[in-house]
Amino acid sequence: MTLRVLIVDDEPLARARLRTLLGDCADPTAQVVAEAGNATQAMDLITRERFDLALIDIHMPGADGLKLAQAMRGVDRPPMVVFVTAHPGHAVTAFELDAVDYLTKPVRIERLRQALVKAERFLREREAPADEPVLVIQDRGRTERVPFAEILYFKAELKYVTVRTAARSYILDGSLAELEARLTGQFLRIHRNALVARRAVRSLEKHYSTEPGEEGEGWAIRLTGVQEVLAVSRRQLAAVREAIASG
Repeated sequence: MTLRVLIVDDEPLARARLRTLLGDCADPTAQVVAEAGNATQAMDLITRERFDLALIDIHMPGADGLKLAQAMRGVDRPPMVVFVTAHPGHAVTAFELDAVDYLTKPVRIERLRQALVKAERFLREREAPADEPVLVIQDRGRTERVPFAEILYFKAELKYVTVRTAARSYILDGSLAELEARLTGQFLRIHRNALVARRAVRSLEKHYSTEPGEEGEGWAIRLTGVQEVLAVSRRQLAAVREAIASG
């Protein structure tokens, strides 16, 4: 894939350096389709032409790069954003705007290549078929798109929900009730704090529970893809047995 790139920087020399570095990048490759010297020029280009990625300086005359990124959210299928700046102090705000990456000047070609790899991956995920539903998670300053088909369970812990796949865990700011309503038929409530993927259920087995109010011998679900077992509450036990029996 060749990424279509817009460079936004008020300094011509900075734009020229980025163009040269992009020309030296491979896997993925990038094509500089246009350049802009300020946010107004950039928005005009973005509304008229399709770009996969915008490399945006933050400190520019007029509207800065952060305001430009905010305005781009109102465009249909906006380009992904990588900020390129001499000022590292805006990183938190940048990632709140769903930036793919944040590069500090002078930009090294290896860091630029890493940013292009991320942008290519996010672009492929964004253009995934509509019949492949995903859960969008803000995790460690970046946006993750996790296919529901990979999720094994959700478990509420304090104010957050742990989202578990066979490969890793994520933290989601949400509620189990909302997820359960959204995923009726795909996920099974086994406890007040847990939903499991029906397709991943391997067995229901005896288990010694340490849950407050449920201490003692009880039952737990074992899932394909993870080692731990998840406790089944007494209230949900009959429904869990019925779901397993019905396949």
